[in-house]
Amino acid sequence: MKNAPRAKSACTGVQIDVLLSQMGKYDPDIQAVFQALADPTRCAIVATLGQGPRTVSMLAEPFEMALPSLMKHLAVLERSGVVRSHKQGRIRTCELVPERLGQAEQWLAAQRAMWEARAERMVEFVETLHRQEQAHGRTRR
Repeated sequence: MKNAPRAKSACTGVQIDVLLSQMGKYDPDIQAVFQALADPTRCAIVATLGQGPRTVSMLAEPFEMALPSLMKHLAVLERSGVVRSHKQGRIRTCELVPERLGQAEQWLAAQRAMWEARAERMVEFVETLHRQEQAHGRTRR
């Protein structure tokens, strides 16, 4: 049996599995959240739902699109776990799942902390190098 081809990012050609292996505690489900939020229509839906639950017809009002198109966006948000809906009679109501957005926020915070720590180490390294160069320069004179 041949090895499965490695996934590559469409925009950079970087092997995604290599990047993910380098990321500590990567949650593959977070990818679904970010993919769902990558679309401006879905971001607008999430922003609206941030004000409280809304019916599908209320969510559809500001958009110039057919209801089936809006339902596809809602389906993506539901599959990612960002939104949940329930139907009562003929009315479907959607609401945010704050815990799911919180997981994405925690992942981003962990990434930020990692990069800030790396930046701090780089600053310390450069400052140490600078001090060493200054000390070495003084003894040569």
